[in-house]
Amino acid sequence: MTAGGRRLAAWAELLRVSALFTVPGDAVAGAASIGVRPNRGTALAVGASLCLYEAGMALNDWADRAEDAVDRPHRPIPSGRVMPGAALAASAALTAAGLALAAGAGRRALGTATALAATIWAYDLHLKHTPAAPATMAMARSLDLLLGATATATRARAAGQAKASLPHPAPSRNRGQAPGPPDALRACPQSPDGLDVAELDSGGVARFERGNQSLLPIPARPAFEDRGLGRSPSRGGAAHVTIGKGRVGESLRRTGTAPALAAAGDAGLRDALAAAAMLGAHTYAVTAVSRRETQGGSTAAPLAALATAAVLATLAARKRPAPAPTRHKVVRIACQLATPATLAATAYFRTAAKPLLHAALNPSPPLTQRAVGGGIRAMIPLQAALAARSGAVGAGAALMGLVPIARKLSRKVSPT
Repeated sequence: MTAGGRRLAAWAELLRVSALFTVPGDAVAGAASIGVRPNRGTALAVGASLCLYEAGMALNDWADRAEDAVDRPHRPIPSGRVMPGAALAASAALTAAGLALAAGAGRRALGTATALAATIWAYDLHLKHTPAAPATMAMARSLDLLLGATATATRARAAGQAKASLPHPAPSRNRGQAPGPPDALRACPQSPDGLDVAELDSGGVARFERGNQSLLPIPARPAFEDRGLGRSPSRGGAAHVTIGKGRVGESLRRTGTAPALAAAGDAGLRDALAAAAMLGAHTYAVTAVSRRETQGGSTAAPLAALATAAVLATLAARKRPAPAPTRHKVVRIACQLATPATLAATAYFRTAAKPLLHAALNPSPPLTQRAVGGGIRAMIPLQAALAARSGAVGAGAALMGLVPIARKLSRKVSPT
C-alpha cells in the first residue's frame, strides 16, 4: 500500500466510515414521521448529520488519545498515523460544515443542528466518562432525527406557500379536457370583487358561495396537495380554494403547536417525538454496553440492551396499515404480520439480539465490542421500521438496502 493509501486508511479508521450508513436514516425517518415527502431540506439535513457525526468521531479519538494509548494503541492517533492536531482541526471544520448545511434548510433547522453539535462536543470532551453519557448520546440521536423532521417540514411549508401564491389557469371546457364549473355556477353573476369562494368541508365537498348565498355543493379536491408518504394532506389543518375570473388560487393551511413542525401539524409532531424517543432508547442501551467494551465483565448492560431491543422491535411493528378485506383469517393474519414495518423490525431485532446475547453469556472485551458493533448496525433496520410504520415504505426499503453494505464495510473498518 502506498503512503497515500495508508493515510486514507488511517482517516477512514479514525472517522469509522463503516458507521456512516447509520446516519442518513435519521433524517429519512424524521421526514417520514411527519408525513412529508423527502425534499431539499431532507438532503441538507442528511449532509449536516453526516458532517456532525464525523466531527464527533474525530473529536472522540482526540479526547481519548491518552486512554487509547493504553487500552487501544492500534488506533490512528496513538499509533502516530494521524496527528492529534489534525484530528481536532478536522472535527472543527466538519462541525462548521454541518452547521452551514443546516442553515441552508432554515433557521429552525440551524437551531436544532446547533443543539446537536453542542451535545456532541459536550459528550466527547466531558460527559463521556460520567453517568450522563448514555443519556447524552441518546439525546444526540434523537436530535438528529428531529433535525431531519424540522428541515423537511420547513422546506415543505416554504414550497407550499410558494405554490399557493402562483395563479392557475381556469379548467378548459374543450372536449377531452377537464370540465369547467357546472352550468349553474357559470350562470351565477360574479360578486362585486369578482371572486367566488369554495371551501372544503370535512367530507371533501366544495361549497361555492357568493356573499352569504350558498350556490352549489360539488365534490372537490385541491389542485395541489402534499400527501407525503401515504398520508392525508388534511392532517393538522384544512384546505381552502379561491376561484376568480379565469384564475384558480389555492393554498394549504395547517395548524400546529410547534413552529418548527408547523407543516406537519399536531399528529406529525407527536409521531416525530415518538420516533426520536425510540431511536434514543436504542442509542442509550448501546452506549451503556459500550462503556465496558475495552474491559468487559458486564452482564447486566447487554441483557438490558437485549430487553430494550425486544420492546422497540414490538413498538416499531405495532402501527400497521389496515389489511385488505378478506374472508380468510389466515390470509388476514399473514397480511398483518408481513408488513414492511414488521419485516424491518424483525431484521432490527435479529441484528442487535444475537451479539448482545453472546456478550451477556460471555462478557469478554471482544464479544462486548462485537455487541456494540451489532447495536450500531441495527440502527439502520430500526430507522427503516420507523419510516415504514409511518407509511414511507419506499424509504424504508431504500434504508434496508444499506444493511449489507454496512455489514461488508464493517469487516474492513470497525464501527467502534
